[in-house]
Amino acid sequence: MCLSPSFGFPFIGNTPQKSQRDLHFQVAIMVIRWGVCSAGKISHDFTVALKTLPPDHHQVVAVAARNLKRAEDFAQKHSIPRAYGSYEELAKDPEIDVVYVGTIHPQHLPVGVLFMNAKKNVLCEKPLAMNLREVQELVAAAKANDVFLMEAMWTRFFPISLEISRLLAADAVGEVKMARADFGIPLLDTARSVEKELGGGALLDIGVYCLQFVLMVYDGEKPECVQASGVCLDTGVDESMVITLKFSRGRLAVCTCSESVELPNNAIINGTKGTISVPAHMWCPTSLIVNGKETQYPVPEPYLPLNFINSTGMRYEAEEVRQCLLQGLKESSRMSHADSALLAEIMDEARRQVGVVYTQDHQ
Repeated sequence: MCLSPSFGFPFIGNTPQKSQRDLHFQVAIMVIRWGVCSAGKISHDFTVALKTLPPDHHQVVAVAARNLKRAEDFAQKHSIPRAYGSYEELAKDPEIDVVYVGTIHPQHLPVGVLFMNAKKNVLCEKPLAMNLREVQELVAAAKANDVFLMEAMWTRFFPISLEISRLLAADAVGEVKMARADFGIPLLDTARSVEKELGGGALLDIGVYCLQFVLMVYDGEKPECVQASGVCLDTGVDESMVITLKFSRGRLAVCTCSESVELPNNAIINGTKGTISVPAHMWCPTSLIVNGKETQYPVPEPYLPLNFINSTGMRYEAEEVRQCLLQGLKESSRMSHADSALLAEIMDEARRQVGVVYTQDHQ
């Protein structure tokens, strides 16, 4: 068994002289060995999603939680070889190529830096961090340690999102003049969604999906103007928010998010020659309507019950990570460090206008 010079991926064959076909075969079977950080609901769904991919491409080899019993229960449920009662132990595991960080938002910076300082590649749940400054710190840590870092914006990697980008590049609906995205679900009885110290608030939790959608539509362009209006809870976080963005050439976008009411949860792109619609649920889409014609893109069935809808769709971001690592890349062109920074910058400005301030904003 040989090892890749960059990663600990096992592959078949150890003869120095290899044909291009042999080399292609070796790369194709390289296994990405995952560590899972946190044993919560989203980590469960991510692990289930990985099981929909070939086992010779993706394997979960360890899980860590702040409580060893939780990690052990998680490991038993998912047949994971090793369980740790601390994130530090996971960081020290030499047989991990990339860590999936599924902790709550305020932990993304310290935990992400912990793993990257241990020379681990990182896929970190959205939002990548609490604000732009923290995003920049994470990116700096990735560069200093020469490791891969990507925000786990799973929507970007769904087949429908890829098809939307292809259609827009092909001028399928002409020049886009308006984009709109809504995401609203009742979450007020969930502590993580309403408590400031837990990173609560509609924008960071679900509004981020709407913003990333319009930024994808406008190909990562920075808007000329951001205007936000919102309603805050007594805890100081936003219950609902509406954000209007103006881009160059008079192009507009509107994002609406709420954790108190159910919204249409769809997205629409209006161009001079037609319309692209993403029916609910726009953050994990399985249906696309282009100029009135609908096409279905179902996600695989899970082997265990899921906590969130269409969560096996996280397989697409996982495979993006694999492809980037096999190519020796340190970031994804589909969800780049610059994309994450722009997203955070816009959310910072929207929060400033609405009056949502986290402890991390003062550090």
